Amino acid sequence: MIQTDMFCFQCEQTAGGKGCTKVGVCGKDSRVATLQDLLLYQLKGIAYLGSKILAEGKKIDEGTTKFMMDALFSTLTNVNFDEKRFVRYILEADSMKENLKNQVSNLDNLPSAVYYRPPEDVEKMIADGKKVGILADDIDEDIRSLRELLIYGLKGMAAYAHHAYRLGYKDDDVNNFFFTALAKTLDSNLSAEELYNLCMELGKKNFRCMEILDKAHTETFGHPRPTEVLISKKKGPFIIVSGHDLKDLKDLLEQTEGKGINIYTHGEMLPAHGYPELKKYKHLVGNYGGAWQDQQKEFDGIPGCILMTTNCLQKPRDSYKDRIFTTGVVGFDGVAHIEEVNGKKDFTPIIQKALELGGWQEDEEEKKILVGFAHNTVLGVANKIIEAVKSGQIKHFFLIGGCDGAKPGRNYYTEFAEKTPKDTLILTLACGKYRFNKKDFGSIGEFPRLLDVGQCNDAYSAIIIAIELAKAFGVDVNDLPLTLVLSWFEQKAVAILLTLLSLGIKNIYLGPSLPAFVSPNILQVLVERFNIKPISNPENDLNEILSKK
Repeated sequence: MIQTDMFCFQCEQTAGGKGCTKVGVCGKDSRVATLQDLLLYQLKGIAYLGSKILAEGKKIDEGTTKFMMDALFSTLTNVNFDEKRFVRYILEADSMKENLKNQVSNLDNLPSAVYYRPPEDVEKMIADGKKVGILADDIDEDIRSLRELLIYGLKGMAAYAHHAYRLGYKDDDVNNFFFTALAKTLDSNLSAEELYNLCMELGKKNFRCMEILDKAHTETFGHPRPTEVLISKKKGPFIIVSGHDLKDLKDLLEQTEGKGINIYTHGEMLPAHGYPELKKYKHLVGNYGGAWQDQQKEFDGIPGCILMTTNCLQKPRDSYKDRIFTTGVVGFDGVAHIEEVNGKKDFTPIIQKALELGGWQEDEEEKKILVGFAHNTVLGVANKIIEAVKSGQIKHFFLIGGCDGAKPGRNYYTEFAEKTPKDTLILTLACGKYRFNKKDFGSIGEFPRLLDVGQCNDAYSAIIIAIELAKAFGVDVNDLPLTLVLSWFEQKAVAILLTLLSLGIKNIYLGPSLPAFVSPNILQVLVERFNIKPISNPENDLNEILSKK
């Protein structure tokens, strides 16, 4: 094992494009990183026992399943930085493992992760965590690469499953895969091809998981509709809600109704404005700021409050640490946390703080953007889109989207969008769109050239649009005049990429840099099988794309 303070390379921002070894570029310190490693080791032990329970024809209890998805979610990039919370997770996982052992008929010759019992002393936990991290075992580089690809995909899928579960939607086939797949990461005899096949299976399971989440959102809040969203400030007290949890937003809207507090979405919460059941709250007034990586300067000293419902959280500055609140799996040491008690959250502390701060003193000049082009809306005018393509009005579709970040090179996506020809449509989703979603791209007939499909939680919409258009044209998705130009950042993007590959979608342009955890040999396999292309520069890539269509 390489001796470093920590080792993490699960996200795009990782130090030097190789791995964080002293402190995470994301802001997590080596102690939290090591506790996350130990928690994952615990989850592998739980998964192995769960897989045996399933093999014996029995069911895994719902509490264990929920813990698995929530604990995995907590280890995503920019979700939880709170050391004490991870200690609690590790100890809770231990109790869960002991309970599962009583349900398994034979406990002989199992992996060490099953038998491991953590100490209660945090320093000893950290010492143990250093023995079970990513580089703890001496295995082939390609096996490690595929194993980590599988783990990060599972983390991403856990986020989607968590959101669906919050609204009462779940799928046993998806949930059981967390256990059977994670258990396989303890099997040192698996071949590269077997691990690759597991990654492709994960892609298919994640497609189903995203379908369930889409159903949860649309059956609870209605199908999104094209909606103009205010992006300027309004006078008065306010709360900014970031993250993806629409249930948290709905509960906060209910608890603030009639209290004179304006609610703004931020970052990943922007699509909320398109949902009919959320739009009806008149104090959901607009969206504040841009993508997640700008939050430290955007939140700096603001006279209002922020609620972080999921990722992406950055280390809060002192100028707003007293007015930012976390909830759910999100956490940061010294930041107030809203707990869920008996299925409910009481947002009184954040409401009182917002009223105390007073908010902005005057209105800004109104500016608006357009959101709400999910699959129900776009496919509702599919016949008109098909006619526009056949008549030559629309020559090509570009899906330009994905996670955003602060690393140099992401201006590529802005330039690419700006250089797309006027007879092409741009679908966009996730935070990458904040680089260009305030620009005027004009229209093609009745269609705005820029169609905002949503955030990464809405990737299902973009995939369904492509699949259904391909059916309507009577062609394969890869034969559509459609190009995917994607930016990745963290583990949900990994899950989505595996879904796209499992569906056989090829010729994806990917950037701004390739994952550090993908070895050269595995990258070559993906290039050969799916023709994944690293982005180069907008003009060259556009010329290459349009010359082939």
